[in-house]
Amino acid sequence: MAQKKPRAPQPPRKVQAPKQRTAGTSGPRTFGNRTWLYVGGGIAVVIVLVLIGVFALGSSGGTSEKQVAKLMSAAGCNFKTVTAYVPPGQGVHVASLTKKFPWNTDPPSNGQHYPLWAVWGFYTDPINPRMVVHNEEHGGIVLWWGKDVPDSTVEQLRAFYNEQPDGTFGTPYAKLGSKVAISAWTGDPAKYGTNNYFGQGHLAICPRVDAATLKAFEEFRKAYRGHGPEGIPLSLDEPGMGPQ
Repeated sequence: MAQKKPRAPQPPRKVQAPKQRTAGTSGPRTFGNRTWLYVGGGIAVVIVLVLIGVFALGSSGGTSEKQVAKLMSAAGCNFKTVTAYVPPGQGVHVASLTKKFPWNTDPPSNGQHYPLWAVWGFYTDPINPRMVVHNEEHGGIVLWWGKDVPDSTVEQLRAFYNEQPDGTFGTPYAKLGSKVAISAWTGDPAKYGTNNYFGQGHLAICPRVDAATLKAFEEFRKAYRGHGPEGIPLSLDEPGMGPQ
């Protein structure tokens, strides 16, 4: 089928930097007994524990990923996380829409891709996966379905897409046959491309779409959407946005 041409997106809305509060300062304070020392020490311990908890929850191997894996298993899906792969000494962007890339999942969840991403949306005609991987790099989750998936299932996927379309993409992928899949690419933007670090790819392939599958997809979306290795905000991944 003919690939849809990327269309010029609406101008992205401005991302407002968070406001910072300037707290008043006071001079050093002297305490008359050890009680305040214990209180201060206790507060410091609590802060450290909170920071450790936040880090653990935010990491790809933390509680969220375990929950994703559990729900995917309950839905009968095959779920895995892989180390994102780009051949050493080669670039992430390759200006070819036909070259076979050494992707380590199928459908692709990471790796080399075309320099221009696809216009964000939900498509019923296949979009070249070499472009779609670039959408994943920007923090998108991708819904894929095979050529034998019934229209009613595609409409279930479309409804899931419509719940939170920013940073979500949908496209047929003939090789899946009667199956559906969801994928994402995550990573630390501060390390991306350094020492051959490119983050992680996440992929689940499912035999059907039912209540259990959609519950697993919701957890997948919560865990990975908007966490692409380039650090692109979801405000730049709205439907209709794409290369100019």
